[in-house]
Amino acid sequence: MTKEFNPAYPSMDDLRNKAMKRIPKFAFEYLDGGCNEDVSITRNTSEIHEVQLQPRYLRNQGISSTKTKVLGMEFDAPFGIAPVGLQGLMWPNSPEILAKSAFKNNIPFILSTVTTMSIERASELTEGNAWFQLYNPAEDALRDDIINRAEAAGCPVLVLLCDVPTFGYRPRDIRNGLALPPKMSLTNILQILGKPTWAMNTLKHGQPTFETLKPYTPEGLNLKQLGQFMDKTFSGRLNEERIKPIRDKWKGKLVLKGVASEQDTQDAIRMGFDGIIVSNHGGRQLDAAQSTINSLSEITEKYGDQIEIMMDSGLRSGPDIARTMASGAKFTFMGRSFLYGCGALGDNGGDHTISMLKTQFKQVMDQLCCERVEDLPNHLIK
Repeated sequence: MTKEFNPAYPSMDDLRNKAMKRIPKFAFEYLDGGCNEDVSITRNTSEIHEVQLQPRYLRNQGISSTKTKVLGMEFDAPFGIAPVGLQGLMWPNSPEILAKSAFKNNIPFILSTVTTMSIERASELTEGNAWFQLYNPAEDALRDDIINRAEAAGCPVLVLLCDVPTFGYRPRDIRNGLALPPKMSLTNILQILGKPTWAMNTLKHGQPTFETLKPYTPEGLNLKQLGQFMDKTFSGRLNEERIKPIRDKWKGKLVLKGVASEQDTQDAIRMGFDGIIVSNHGGRQLDAAQSTINSLSEITEKYGDQIEIMMDSGLRSGPDIARTMASGAKFTFMGRSFLYGCGALGDNGGDHTISMLKTQFKQVMDQLCCERVEDLPNHLIK
């Protein structure tokens, strides 16, 4: 355990339950929910729990190390902070809290195009180590300008998001007025008044806005007009024609996020991606989707030696990280988990969540008698 670890919150359920008490309902449901009937989000977590690992007790066991290499970079643990939109809505200043924690603990932080911190600020907080996820603009000029900013900021990895050809159908967000265009109802205002810590922190840090997109957003838009602007400006659809100029322009590592099939993996390899993130957007886009752990197992079996394969969606604990790495992933990412941490513990949420996950993960390695992260597949019970 590190000094950042708070023993009152030793599990992800503890963090989630505390966060739910401190975040207004409309914002917590945006963070916590999936789409349609929440089948996909439930399947992600339940099927990852079905993965079993086998210990090897009668061997000489050295000290287990959680250090991991991916895309030519070494990190202190095999997990990073996934991109999440509207982070500052769920907990004020949470992008800065998490970027600082990621840099301090030497794990990657991925900034979303539609979160509430700019590329430049993320780079400043991480000394040029933040990854950037591009939500594909409809216009080439806007795309190129955002990529130029990411390059100037020193981002080592550009992540292209491919699993949002349309907005997910999320009944809770629609009822709460958080679907595009968003609205603020009397009910939501009353919820804010009932969460004074969240409200005071929002006053302190200001109303969250799409900071990276500020240079392109007309001034004076109300919430409805902003929603219409976002809908018109961004098209999540990707194909080879749209990807090629990005691959030609970007000189750093290029990763495709949202891969869920062998066919898309083949195409990613052919188009020159350095890595993929197997993901179904945290169960927020397609409620009939296969679980990410099952997609991962199929993909790594055929293509694990041809491209660096990572995974997000469904992980909630150190054992989940170990299960995923044993199933062939080179790295993992988690989104909701870190925002539960911020919601529960504020400025200390990032450090605590990283410490908790790292401690849980190392305990699994020690119990398996596995010294190196890359040896975890040897412990998978198929």
